Amino acid sequence: MRHLMSPLDFSTEELDKLFDLANDIEHNPAKYAHACDGRILATCFYEPSTRTRLSFESAMLRLGGQVLGFSDAASSSASKGESVSDTIRVISGYADICAMRHPKEGAPMVAAERSGIPVINAGDGGHQHPTQTLTDLLTIRSLKGHLDNITIGLCGDLKFGRTVHSLIHALVRYENVKFIFISPEELRVPDYIIEMLRAKDIPYEEVIRLEDVMPQLDMLYMTRVQKERFFNEEEYIRLKDFYVLNAVKLELAKPDMLILHPLPRVNEISVEIDSDPRAAYFKQAKYGVYVRMALILTLLGLAQ
Repeated sequence: MRHLMSPLDFSTEELDKLFDLANDIEHNPAKYAHACDGRILATCFYEPSTRTRLSFESAMLRLGGQVLGFSDAASSSASKGESVSDTIRVISGYADICAMRHPKEGAPMVAAERSGIPVINAGDGGHQHPTQTLTDLLTIRSLKGHLDNITIGLCGDLKFGRTVHSLIHALVRYENVKFIFISPEELRVPDYIIEMLRAKDIPYEEVIRLEDVMPQLDMLYMTRVQKERFFNEEEYIRLKDFYVLNAVKLELAKPDMLILHPLPRVNEISVEIDSDPRAAYFKQAKYGVYVRMALILTLLGLAQ
């Protein structure tokens, strides 16, 4: 039995197979419409989610399976004090696979250690968000044709953004990838990531102004400033509008640059950008269903 806690749980060769499967699902959906007949996915979301939870549910339903679960800790026995370990042991008797989101870092790992079914980390605190990373990688590979030889700018909340942390760790395994970190001082990427990049001799820059580096970028990964990660309301209000991508700034970009965003968007990408052919974030959300379908099939041992 295999779980997914981190994007590094799969080798690059295994990721290639996963993405090939996801692309096949995209182009031949009828072929997989009954692949999970009789199987049940449990979605255990201790923290609010729209895209991740619904994309998991859509993925399982499109495979012919069924879904059960909860979308808020308050609607589960966690509100009565039940531990994650006990919850997953019970759910192991109800479902065949589980997707878990939790505000505490490491909670899905605890669940995996006690589980009788495969567990997928659907986001744990500010730590990891591996299925979003798989979505990001599939989007880049599908639209660019490769995952190497790129310069990627990551902009916004790089301190608390688990999607950013996971994506960096995944991309360092590919050749000739350069990172440009664009953030205010208060939201810079954590030191442990910088230390990792230095140890691997991977090129990176840290800048404050997006306009200064826009012409260099093959892709721009925008993130929102996350109110739920701040302890200080005033600090959040001060930083939330620090970066807004608009048409004027986009004039500086390459004609084939991709704009990615894990969503939800607040106001960091102007709606006028949505019609630009470089805007890939809604396609990205759709790729999230295909990659989760491929992941479910793989972890259940049903991949062809």
